[in-house]
Amino acid sequence: MIQGGAKELQLILFACYPYTSREGENFIPEHSCNYIISGNADITIAGKTYHCKPGEFRFFRRNQLSKYVKYPQAGGEYRSISIRMDQEILHSVSAEHNLHVAGPYTGEDCVLLQPNALLKNYMESLTPYLNDSNLSNDALTTLKIKEAIMILLQTHPELKNILFDFTEPGKIDLEAYMNENYKFNVDISRFAYLTGRSLATFKRDFERIYHTPPNRWLQQKRLNDAYYLIKEKGQRVTDVYMDVGFKDLSHFSFAFKKAYGITPSKLAL
Repeated sequence: MIQGGAKELQLILFACYPYTSREGENFIPEHSCNYIISGNADITIAGKTYHCKPGEFRFFRRNQLSKYVKYPQAGGEYRSISIRMDQEILHSVSAEHNLHVAGPYTGEDCVLLQPNALLKNYMESLTPYLNDSNLSNDALTTLKIKEAIMILLQTHPELKNILFDFTEPGKIDLEAYMNENYKFNVDISRFAYLTGRSLATFKRDFERIYHTPPNRWLQQKRLNDAYYLIKEKGQRVTDVYMDVGFKDLSHFSFAFKKAYGITPSKLAL
């Protein structure tokens, strides 16, 4: 049993937490399918929060920024299985079965999949691989990912228009995007990619708009939010620092004191 962590079998991930967790990526790099075995999760994407419950299957579109909180069940654990469908495998399935996009995808970024025997039996079939690392290898993992893709196409054919859309993000309004997404703690290179720019072009465009380097702007923007939430809203420091985009409490406290001359814990008194 995994206590407070996640076990990864290449593109298959089993998560198990006996405590509330906000750990993990803020960026969804590949299409993925998630099944919650026990516990609950709140996942926020594009300003919308999805409340995920045990027994639910959900599909997540790639290239999305996300925040989530995983809650263990009362007296137990949060447990889930996630399947990541990378572009290489999807290209292979597209070529093997002559599957292509028929039109633009217009659905949700997080799709609640209708439960059925195929999905449930598939998730249960992964248990031996996750419990015994000696059973795993690249070929078996690829087959299991392809099986997941074919089940999704069989049970939810509308997903074809998203699974086989291999286009990359196009150039968008950088200022609007950053003002909406600055609280996501991802690398500058991620922001550049998601706004359809090279890293060099992103930095140049950013400084033209904000007249300051992106890392400096992000930190000050997050600190301003944190100050307001602690001082005016009375929120706890341990809740605030991750909400505004910091990953490490000690780094947050150091940066906060440098900016305002007082630690966030003292401000909260």
